[in-house]
Amino acid sequence: MNLIKNKILVTGGAGNIGSALVEKLISDPHNFVVIIDNLSTGFLSKLPSTKQTNWKFIKGDVNHLNDLSSVMLSFHFDYVFHFAAVVGVIRTQENPIDVLNDIEGIKNVLNLSKNTSVKHVYFSSSSEVYGEPVELPQNEYSTPLNSRVPYAVVKNVGECFFRSYWQSFHLPYTIFRFFNTYGPNQSTDFVVSRFLSAALKNKDITIYGDGLQTRTFTYVDDTVNVCAKIFEDKLLINDVINIGNHELMTVKDLAELTIKLTNSSSKIIYLPPLKEGDMTRRQPDNTKMREILNKKFVSIEEGIKLMMADERFLKSTGLK
Repeated sequence: MNLIKNKILVTGGAGNIGSALVEKLISDPHNFVVIIDNLSTGFLSKLPSTKQTNWKFIKGDVNHLNDLSSVMLSFHFDYVFHFAAVVGVIRTQENPIDVLNDIEGIKNVLNLSKNTSVKHVYFSSSSEVYGEPVELPQNEYSTPLNSRVPYAVVKNVGECFFRSYWQSFHLPYTIFRFFNTYGPNQSTDFVVSRFLSAALKNKDITIYGDGLQTRTFTYVDDTVNVCAKIFEDKLLINDVINIGNHELMTVKDLAELTIKLTNSSSKIIYLPPLKEGDMTRRQPDNTKMREILNKKFVSIEEGIKLMMADERFLKSTGLK
């Protein structure tokens, strides 16, 4: 008996959030998930390790129309989560043309979705669209989107494309603005995993600038639980949501906490500030997320401990 009710495409499904979302989606046997990823920033090791058969991986680049069209025309998806993107502050600064090329992927996803059986598209946007904040917390509707660096501009343009395809073609969408999600599948390009990997190896922890930049850090389970709930309950149709913790912390405090929790001999080394892309403050108005999640967030201390105990993180950093 065929239990499949939802055929779902996750682009960038071998990345940090994408892979965790795939795990969540395939836990429901009614979902069949196809992952497409070019593995430029994703890894095969992040794909599901379970014995479940309701998923499939295809290596491909959504920025290339032929790669994506062959997949979408073969499976006739009901839903698409577009999470594929060039990510990482330094990587996106060093490869601005690659970042701008992601606009092609956004257009490909939307054009193929409107021309096939897709009922709803979900877009992975970012807190970066707010640029340097003019207010805290940053609200989805009242905070200006001051995008400047290519990565942030592409996310902002992407949001415009999703809204426009609803207006012109009635393709329903939901936009997720992610704020610093971390977890065991996060690469060491990102601050929590980078600090933790260094501390566990008793290596110096490097910070750009004075370390007084404030951030909120969201454990990946909280992030994907909200995404899955929005999907399952058909919430926030043609709307946008900030997905992030509200507890502020400086980067310096994060480094010190990581050293304390790992009982590390690492020292903190301060480097010159990045020229662009390292915002001094970032904090979401996460009223919507708290209402949907309806439980206490995983604290940064709990999250770091969970990563330290996770074999996937230990293996990816060469610690096991």
